[in-house]
Amino acid sequence: MNSINKNGCSICQPGKENYTTYTTKLGRKRVRMYQYDYRTESGELFSCCVPTLEACRERRDKWLSSRQ
Repeated sequence: MNSINKNGCSICQPGKENYTTYTTKLGRKRVRMYQYDYRTESGELFSCCVPTLEACRERRDKWLSSRQ
């Protein structure tokens, strides 16, 4: 399994994004999910888990725009 964490902490560098996929079970269906981290240049971390990478980036962009 790929990991974007070390000892439970994100290893995402400032200004960069990291992501990995995993499979989980929702009801009887297996679903592929993305664990996504983005760290701003100032060091703030955004993290989410959703079914698509595009949705991760949309949430990140919404988060970034709400901070301004």
